[in-house]
Amino acid sequence: MKIHEYQAKQLLRKAGVAVLPGQVATTPEEAAAAFETLDAPVAVIKAQIHAGGRGKGTFKEHPQQRGVQLVRSAEEAAQVARRMLGNTLVTIQTGPEGKTVHRVLVEAGCDIQRELYLGIVLDRAIARPVLMVSAEGGVEIEQVAAQRPEAILKEPFSPDRGLAPYQARKLARQLGLPSASLRSAQGFMTALSRVFLDYDCSLAEINPLVLTAQGELVALDAKINFDDNALFRHPDIQQLRDLSEEDPMEVRAAEAGLSYVKLEGNIGCLVNGAGLAMATMDLIKLHGGEPANFLDVGGGANVEQVTEAFRILLADPNVKAVLVNIFGGIMRCTTIAQALVQAHKTLGIQVPVVVRLEGTEVDQGRRILEESNVELTPAQDLTDAARKVVAALPAA
Repeated sequence: MKIHEYQAKQLLRKAGVAVLPGQVATTPEEAAAAFETLDAPVAVIKAQIHAGGRGKGTFKEHPQQRGVQLVRSAEEAAQVARRMLGNTLVTIQTGPEGKTVHRVLVEAGCDIQRELYLGIVLDRAIARPVLMVSAEGGVEIEQVAAQRPEAILKEPFSPDRGLAPYQARKLARQLGLPSASLRSAQGFMTALSRVFLDYDCSLAEINPLVLTAQGELVALDAKINFDDNALFRHPDIQQLRDLSEEDPMEVRAAEAGLSYVKLEGNIGCLVNGAGLAMATMDLIKLHGGEPANFLDVGGGANVEQVTEAFRILLADPNVKAVLVNIFGGIMRCTTIAQALVQAHKTLGIQVPVVVRLEGTEVDQGRRILEESNVELTPAQDLTDAARKVVAALPAA
């Protein structure tokens, strides 16, 4: 789960991580009032969306307007907010469709001496969180990692004890921070590591982390993602979820107990199990097709859930054919067959559907489909299914 920058900074401030004063605004008038409240000579208006690259992003309605802009008066704050709110911001991470801005963060400016990078992720190879720092902050860290990986310094730390003080001091020295800033750096890094562990984060990133003229480290930006599987331990974090930032079909699928991710292709995939889903999409691509989604009904779905899965698949206008690939273990092939028949009767499926069933109650499942007289194309195995569904696509 992702949250907005302003929400991440609220969590960081609570944990003792240094952030700048700021207020959220949903109207131009609120933005102007926030500027007055900050009582600072300059402020920054920052569009709040679940995507990076906002500083270089542009608005469809106002091409000259960026997603992050400096302002020097309440009137200017209102003008900038008016151009942002309700409009579509396009960044390198949103894709050409962009995202609608519903709120902005009005934040006090600061005297920046240096820009650094600080992030924490889980390294699954060593089963430990890893703190990463770089002297090259304020830029796309992915480019730095690809072109100059030696510029990123890494320090694994204990998931039980957190980042040790000596580890923070070592990284601070490697960054070339002045001696007077070492205490600030140690406090900042250890506090961020506690946030990462305490809230079951999958990512905690500060880019840029700035060194001020006073020698203090401050989070100028903040990005925090959470492990969905651990959210049951954090009902307060669940309350921060912004459904308007998520794909409506993915939200709908989650409510039905399904796993769904929209992709760019035109072949819908209904499978049970993430591994089988990946293999199915690989075979589709191998035979010249493009998957339109990742839809996993899991091992215990019932007829109603599988029927809802079909509704979600067919709600995507890009889907021109569907591949059903089920390997019955806990999931019974009869359940899938009954759902297929019900979906045909209630939804009126108008696209080709290729079905490969194997496993528990497969013979009974195939018999249900044969006796139903619904228009389906059976497949013997996954390769056969992939070939048939690609061949079933309408001519371009």
